[in-house]
Amino acid sequence: MKATFDRIAQRVMTTMLSAEPIRATGMGEHAFDQFLPDYTQNGRSSLAFTLDDLLTDLDAVDDLELDLADQVDLEILRAAITRTLFELREVKSVTWNPMMWNPGTGLHLLLSRDFAALSDRLVSVSARLEAIPRFLADAQAELGEMPRIHVETAIGQFHGTLALVQGEISELLGANSPVVLAAQASLTTFINWLQEQLPIANRDPRLGSHLYSSLLWHALDSDTQAGDLLAAANTHLIKTERALIEAAARYLDESADAPNLVARALDDVASKFPVTNDDVLQQVSHALDRSIEFLEKVPLVSMPVTDVQVIEMPEIHRGVAVAYCDSPGPLEATELPTFVAVAPTPASWETERIDSFFREYNGVQLHDLTIHEAFPGHVLQLAHSRVAEKATRVRAFGRSSVFIEGWAVYAEELMINSGYLPIENERSAYALRLQQLKMQARMIINAILDVRVHTHDIEEDEALDLMMRRGFQEEGEAIGKWRRALLTAGQLPTYFVGYLAVSEIAADLMVLHPQWAPRELHDFMLAHGSPAPRHLRTLFGL
Repeated sequence: MKATFDRIAQRVMTTMLSAEPIRATGMGEHAFDQFLPDYTQNGRSSLAFTLDDLLTDLDAVDDLELDLADQVDLEILRAAITRTLFELREVKSVTWNPMMWNPGTGLHLLLSRDFAALSDRLVSVSARLEAIPRFLADAQAELGEMPRIHVETAIGQFHGTLALVQGEISELLGANSPVVLAAQASLTTFINWLQEQLPIANRDPRLGSHLYSSLLWHALDSDTQAGDLLAAANTHLIKTERALIEAAARYLDESADAPNLVARALDDVASKFPVTNDDVLQQVSHALDRSIEFLEKVPLVSMPVTDVQVIEMPEIHRGVAVAYCDSPGPLEATELPTFVAVAPTPASWETERIDSFFREYNGVQLHDLTIHEAFPGHVLQLAHSRVAEKATRVRAFGRSSVFIEGWAVYAEELMINSGYLPIENERSAYALRLQQLKMQARMIINAILDVRVHTHDIEEDEALDLMMRRGFQEEGEAIGKWRRALLTAGQLPTYFVGYLAVSEIAADLMVLHPQWAPRELHDFMLAHGSPAPRHLRTLFGL
């Protein structure tokens, strides 16, 4: 039965990766680097038919004859198939979301990492360029009524892809290359077509209660219900607000009853720890070094050997967060560095917007963010994951963003509770706690926002008030998050749900193994890859 399962598992992964070749490139599977996906009705129907057959084959596997690890892998594959079938048959994003049709990521991924010789990667770039005219013609045929916000966002993103083709790719392949010229022409035509669609782009971007509830099940890979999620988030927000008041009182050395306490404390932190475009990379690099130094002294988790590089974030990715972790794909065979991409603000931003952005991401906040994105957050956890996943390709294929994000949020709290200081000043502990709790509040509000937006239970004014008044977010940050909630569904709650799940697993393991030191506990939690928390519980016998 083991051999039968392995054959079916390989067919499932090959089928799904070949159907999403851009995703495959990002994951480090390069067999499909020369292709773009087939999002036509015929392509979607053919894929759904194949996945139905594969799901039947998986259901026929006697899981009682498999060991526990393979039982978990079988469930990971079953969840991946049912999630894709739900997208194909119910959500149908490619019929209303023009952002799905942007080939830019498929080009960028081929250029951003040296997983093969440049000459070989340019062969794939040329092939994808050659496919763009047909791909975008299919897009015009398949896209029906679209939400205005998705069309507006897609126009900006397609301009970014056009700039990539006209710039770096033209330099590499030649400005007069036929495939370059044809791709530029088709991208320009498609952008113009999207502009023409704006006046009639009237589709509601909100999914509605029924579709959203089903999507949430797939996005979180759990039986969490929208109502239960909302109730838990509201409860945790009240708790976090109380903790914010306490931290602000300690930071300012004032009574907890003092007026505007949290807002004044956050303003004070931002003013005392300024960040500018000129020094943001340097400050993140310093925070990275300091967190590594702390973990070498306070053994919370084993430190795998990792090539980590702080880089300047590409212009096309700026304006959302000040930094993110860009790790090699889980299926990547070549040893490649992990990037912590750090963003000066977009060149088009005015001074007021820049100042607001760096008040949000001040110097203390950069330490909390670096913990989340690097050590012991994403960089460290994904390095552990790559070691564990060498034993099971399915585990690499089916990484769970709920666990990944949940661990990173848990790591923030872990470091602060263990005595990490951004500077050698005891008062800075209160400043860091304040910023971490602000991020906690933002994470919780993200979950509330996602549920209420897509169940038609909140409008923009109320949402902005929620984020700015109870989450203490800058206006620009709040406006961006409102747009993100409309543009996506099910992604924003992964942080909160993951944090709760990871924290509960850690607490349960502490009860079962009270003799374990923190490093032993956390190494155990990270030794199975990045499966959904429910699968981790199965593996742990919890």
